[in-house]
Amino acid sequence: MTLPILEQIRAINASAPFNRWAGFDVTAAGEGRAEIRLAMRDELTQYSGFLHAGVTGALIDTVCGFTAATVAGRVLASHYQVGFYAPAVGQLMIARGHVVKAGKRQIFANAEIFAVADGEERLVAGGSSVLMVATG
Repeated sequence: MTLPILEQIRAINASAPFNRWAGFDVTAAGEGRAEIRLAMRDELTQYSGFLHAGVTGALIDTVCGFTAATVAGRVLASHYQVGFYAPAVGQLMIARGHVVKAGKRQIFANAEIFAVADGEERLVAGGSSVLMVATG
């Protein structure tokens, strides 16, 4: 019996040491969409207390990969980009991704990162990724 897609994506997430260390929590996945939540903690911040740019990039890379995996199975990123809109400050970060176009060999996905402070979501970053369908 095959696991539901959310459980498959959670298993992939749990198998990645970086994702476990960072604390990525997959809260939704299916039909070309995924969501990851990340509780803020000091180890993830830069010198001014904002979410480190590298962690923001990792969230975008990961959520885009998970969105692509919901439509294509195993994928590998061939390119991704990040844009920063505002300092990422809050108690929680939410990464939401969706597939823009899925081809036979490449999948294009977009993501947005929201900082949650005092219950309010604020868009702080966005990005996109080109992923290759893994073969073999």
